[in-house]
Amino acid sequence: DNFARAWTTARLGEYFVNTLIIVIPSLFLTLLLSSMAAYVLARFEFRGRAFITNLFLVGMIFPLFLALVPLYFVTQQLKLFDTYQGLILVYVAFSLSFTIFFLISFFRSLPRELGEAALIDGASQYDIFFRVYLPLAKPGLITMGIFNFLGQWNQYILPNTLMITNETGNTHYVLSQGLYYLQAKQFYGSDWSGLFAAVTIVMIPTLLVYLIFNDRIEKGMTAGAVKG
Repeated sequence: DNFARAWTTARLGEYFVNTLIIVIPSLFLTLLLSSMAAYVLARFEFRGRAFITNLFLVGMIFPLFLALVPLYFVTQQLKLFDTYQGLILVYVAFSLSFTIFFLISFFRSLPRELGEAALIDGASQYDIFFRVYLPLAKPGLITMGIFNFLGQWNQYILPNTLMITNETGNTHYVLSQGLYYLQAKQFYGSDWSGLFAAVTIVMIPTLLVYLIFNDRIEKGMTAGAVKG
């Protein structure tokens, strides 16, 4: 009864769907764009490559709190405030730096001979990336996918800044916001058992992902450490 009440009365089911709508596209775009950028930075020599790589490194140490106010006004001007699309783009932007930095080392560890052989056989750069190197980068992509999923699923600061309570009844809230909203209501109520059930519901997806892919995380973190 506690779980049913948390899912329906506390609208956790609605927030769960909202979170999936945001996290799945942002995770896909993060991995796709990061792998493409990391491949170019790892495999091609061009002017400014070191500068661009260092720029992503700087992005990793940029404090999130300094970007909240500019993000608020930028999303409003672009009419992306309190929308799924706006939060997806922000999630992707803040996930790129770490993912690219990790995948650069991974792509550098892959043998160049495979790409050269495919090029001799007439493959385009598009084919070499998507049909040769991207499948080989699967361990690194899985590792980054898990890290980004955990981070985006539990994100609170960004959605709390860009998703607000509206006249339709906070329909765009994600799980972290819904859980905090439910916790705040307990100061005026006594449904603590429903709150504990809600915490369990929020925790289960991340726990399952970690338990299922735990060995892949360890393999992915070490796969790019040694040049093969």
